[in-house]
Amino acid sequence: MAASALTPTEEEEEQGQLEEDSFVTSHHPSAPADELFDISTTVDPSYVISLIRKLLPVDAKNGDNTDIRSSNCNDEVGSLSNDNCKSMEIVNDGSVSDFQGEDEEDSRAHVSAGEEVWEECGCVLWDLAANQTHAELMVQNLVLEVLLANLMVSHSVRVTEICLGIMGNLACHEVAMKQMISTNGLIAVVVDQLFLDDTQCLCEAFRLLGLGLQSSDFIKWAEALQPEHILSRILWVTENTLNPQLTEKSVGLLLAILESQKEVEHILLTPSMKLGLPTGLVNLLAFEMSKLTNERIPERYSVLDVILHALEALCVIDGYSQEICSNKEFFQLVCDLIKFPDKVEVSNSCVTAGVLIANILSDVPDIASEISQDLPFLQGLFDILPFTSDDLEARGALWSTIARLLVRVQEDEITASILRQYVFILLSKTNLIEDDLFDHQFDNNKENDSLAACGARTNARTLTLRKIICILNKWNAVKDSVEEKDVMDEHDDENIRRLLDCCHKYTVVT
Repeated sequence: MAASALTPTEEEEEQGQLEEDSFVTSHHPSAPADELFDISTTVDPSYVISLIRKLLPVDAKNGDNTDIRSSNCNDEVGSLSNDNCKSMEIVNDGSVSDFQGEDEEDSRAHVSAGEEVWEECGCVLWDLAANQTHAELMVQNLVLEVLLANLMVSHSVRVTEICLGIMGNLACHEVAMKQMISTNGLIAVVVDQLFLDDTQCLCEAFRLLGLGLQSSDFIKWAEALQPEHILSRILWVTENTLNPQLTEKSVGLLLAILESQKEVEHILLTPSMKLGLPTGLVNLLAFEMSKLTNERIPERYSVLDVILHALEALCVIDGYSQEICSNKEFFQLVCDLIKFPDKVEVSNSCVTAGVLIANILSDVPDIASEISQDLPFLQGLFDILPFTSDDLEARGALWSTIARLLVRVQEDEITASILRQYVFILLSKTNLIEDDLFDHQFDNNKENDSLAACGARTNARTLTLRKIICILNKWNAVKDSVEEKDVMDEHDDENIRRLLDCCHKYTVVT
């Protein structure tokens, strides 16, 4: 039976519908509305392919999408409900850095209709790339080649940012990462993006390169970063940007270098040390500590955290730890953080600082004498204990540091006034000590193993408790003969008995 002919009206309606379908934005896939934002939803492969095709770079004379860029970066999470076409890794809060000025703003302001379509399609792919199934489908359909082509021809920083963002999400998946390695010229082009002066592009480039160093094919990424001018650029951006997000991403790349496999040490770490990596990290820490002390900007807390993690990683690398651990400015900055009063706001950073102090004292034990009488520092160490409940290693490091300080207290030789100050601090931290001991009373064997791995000769916690007992007993012996100004309140006698009972209960022979 022959198909019936369409009337002119029907023909016009069908043509109109076809034209309308051809301009459907990339935010409207053909999935059911109730499943549209479910990351586990299987998106129609033809839809994904159509999005990739819309990113193809074309000659300006032939049509739209003349500005295109791509990148090979990856993120562990993405959201299909990203109405603003931004990856979860992107924070466009108007922050200004050394790399963002009027020229950058202007380059992002003038967008043609074709570029808007490209941007919408790219943003949807950016989100889709966070899902492994979608990422593998994209790679199979040459998305990496399309992104690479865009990076090589585009002059649009927004296009570059999106391409790098898509690659960043793809890099979270092993199959896609291996394909990146095998895509000729891709790594070199990504490294070239480090010389852009756009904040968001640099953020995505640093993120992608960090992921590359954490992959199984880290050697190829490390070799691409090895030239001195590239390492110098990385360090220069890290030290000079005023944008907290870019600082966090750039230090994140340095952290990836510090935590990489042994093979990367010769390729990247040795030349980075010669270029001033330790000094640069200490300068960054000093800057963030000044911000924390004077302004307390919550957006910068994560920056402080990643800087401390980088310094922690450097402190445990054989052959390099001595240089940073013997840096007096670094030691003083970490001590200042230990004594910071509002630890709840920066609890993670304070825990890292406690670990750093333990590492420094292990490398340079003589420094302990400089802080053995710093009572606010001792008080700060006890204040960090509640934040280490889920971190056995950090908790062991804190007890180790406390033990190193208290063993230097000569209770039989110091004046009654100084002895009273120690007793006062210990009593004020009774609740913290009791809670920690009770919560971890069954962790003793694990703690001993952890301390043994760190080179500790005995259980630091037990050593600390025994020293507390000695200090309190000494005070009980001299309290009746002290001057009136050093006499403590009557209810303190009950608190002393309480703390003594607690210490005796949890003191074990090790």
